[in-house]
Amino acid sequence: MNNIVYILKYCFPFLITLFLWRLSVFFWNPAGILALIPIFYYTFVKPVKYFSIFGLIFCFLIDYRCNLPLFWTTLYCLFYAINGFQNYTDLTHLDNKALYIFMIFIGIGIFLLTLSNFTWKNFINNLWLFIWLSVLYIPITNLDKIEKK
Repeated sequence: MNNIVYILKYCFPFLITLFLWRLSVFFWNPAGILALIPIFYYTFVKPVKYFSIFGLIFCFLIDYRCNLPLFWTTLYCLFYAINGFQNYTDLTHLDNKALYIFMIFIGIGIFLLTLSNFTWKNFINNLWLFIWLSVLYIPITNLDKIEKK
């Protein structure tokens, strides 16, 4: 039984990312962008073996669905490089599971997307997307609390 729990705990980050990417709905999860939450969390805050490669692939798939040529993939790689070279902040020990750092990551991306094609409709949609991702960060990251009894 412990082996099954161990396998499920190991596979959970991969499965939740796949699930959120496939659960693509126009208003609530456009192009599966909610998958950026577990991609960020399991790469930077609670690192899982081999998940950075998986996250890179899924950032590429999100870009493919959004018709963005390597936008989120480049931002992910840039943030990965910055995180590797920084010495001041340890993301694994921040409050609220590094929610504010996630908001910076998403905010930079959404801000750049808003500036690239500024219309009021685009601005409102991107503002909604930023708020929605920020609000859902804590509940989605709390899903991994499977403890063995």
